[in-house]
Amino acid sequence: MSPSDSPWLANYPPGVAHEVDVDQYPSIVAVLEEACTRYGDNPAYTQFDHSLTYAEINRLSRDFAAFLTGPLGLRRGDRVALMMPNVLQYPIAIFGVLRAGLTIVNTNPLYTARELRHQLADSGAKAILVMENFANTVEKVLPDTDIEHVIVTTIGEMVPGLKGRMVDFVVRHIKRLVPKHGLGQATRFGHTLAEGAKLPFEQPPIDNQEIAFLQYTGGTTGLAKGAMLSHRNMVANMVQVREWLGQSCTPGEEIIITALPLYHIFALTANCLVFMQMGGRNILILNPRDMKGFVKELKPWRFTVLTGVNTLFNGLLNTEGFDKLDFSGLHLSLGGGMAVQRPVATRWKQVTGCTLLEAYGLTETSPAACINPMDLADYNGSIGLPIPSTRATIRDEDGRDLASEEVGELCIQGPQVMVGYWQRPEETAEVLNADGWLRTGDMARMDERGYFFIVDRKKDMILVSGFNVYPNEVEDVVAGHPGVLEVAAIGIPDARSGEVVKLVVVRKDPNLDKQVLFDFCRENLTGYKRPREIEFRDELPKTNVGKILRRALRDEHIAANGG
Repeated sequence: MSPSDSPWLANYPPGVAHEVDVDQYPSIVAVLEEACTRYGDNPAYTQFDHSLTYAEINRLSRDFAAFLTGPLGLRRGDRVALMMPNVLQYPIAIFGVLRAGLTIVNTNPLYTARELRHQLADSGAKAILVMENFANTVEKVLPDTDIEHVIVTTIGEMVPGLKGRMVDFVVRHIKRLVPKHGLGQATRFGHTLAEGAKLPFEQPPIDNQEIAFLQYTGGTTGLAKGAMLSHRNMVANMVQVREWLGQSCTPGEEIIITALPLYHIFALTANCLVFMQMGGRNILILNPRDMKGFVKELKPWRFTVLTGVNTLFNGLLNTEGFDKLDFSGLHLSLGGGMAVQRPVATRWKQVTGCTLLEAYGLTETSPAACINPMDLADYNGSIGLPIPSTRATIRDEDGRDLASEEVGELCIQGPQVMVGYWQRPEETAEVLNADGWLRTGDMARMDERGYFFIVDRKKDMILVSGFNVYPNEVEDVVAGHPGVLEVAAIGIPDARSGEVVKLVVVRKDPNLDKQVLFDFCRENLTGYKRPREIEFRDELPKTNVGKILRRALRDEHIAANGG
């Protein structure tokens, strides 16, 4: 279904074109060069009270590109893995690799050796830039990969003077966060910049069909697959989101809190790229899981944009001092990556005065596909409307479009949809048809106004005596209990019903008991949706982005109960 021929056209923000020119830039590099020319003196990325301007990002990324293509001898299309948390080196590396005509393999620094070995071997990466905290993991897998060059950096390396040295001293010797490794002869990141600055570099022409990122996804259900995201995919999504934002953001003046890791597609596109195009200032948060430290880092800023996942927003709301921050500049709070829960959205609006907008996307869609209107007054439970030049529909198992309010699989078509999975034509064909329609694996419905509502992940749906139970709905209800901090709903095997619902709960009120929750669910959920088991835990397993791993909880239950 296309926005341009739909009766719900009026739902789009005023002035937003429904078809946009996604080919106005030939590459991500062209967008960067324009931003650096226009906003050269503006701070681009800030950490530990030190900022890099757009002009500095331009110069340093050029130097890094010169080193990659000079002394390292990397050539067009070679893959370079980046394995770091949010540090100032990250944007330099991203833009340097892309300027060299190479492909980025974003890598979770918390990967185990098994996970890292698979990703490096599968991608065929020839070089890796790694934070020294994780170098021991890289050392373990090197013999099983095509890696020829290792570049090592430190957390404080781009912070000048005594402060940077102090940061590294504390990390190494006080907190002891750098395990011993044998990569002492690896090239230092600072050396690559110093040497690259002495070398000539001619910007190669980059075709928009070249692969910019191999963004790995799906690791929780098996071996991770590399989604091939071209320069055109990424530029399209930048242009689409920028158009959707309309006049709600002011170029050159936005201060964006970047807590989600830049190796994740949400922060990569939304924070690093979209707001780079607008000359925004990204405040890089190294460790958002340290909520008290996170709030302390927020305190000096009159920030304007904050992106995150539901667990991050919930964590901030339950951290002392957050409600005392200055929210007078905050005009965009954007939630994605997992369902935003109504109780969290309601409280967020009460505390900050800013509506928590839910957006929807996938690694395979670069990632944005649907976003709520910027002027939405209150949380509405939907993922919004398809962004410009994007089509969305709900289909049944046979591929037929369903009517409004019918639940089926959400399918997306648009210029941001991936090229395919790296070296996996069969798996690509399973989700991407010849017309460019992507099967998302998410169960959803569309209302009569054209707003889309995610019901749940197809793979997480619980089948109770033939009835579909969607964990999102159950979790949303239970999260409304004042004694609950976090909750996950999973399906567990049952001899009579096939499956029944189990809740795994982190308590806000330490005195909350199971019977109180059972009674609460009885009042708010119909019979087959009610939990048959409740387990209390101190924390829930999550991805590094903060998405709750329901599958891990289910697997743990089955292993503990013998099937």
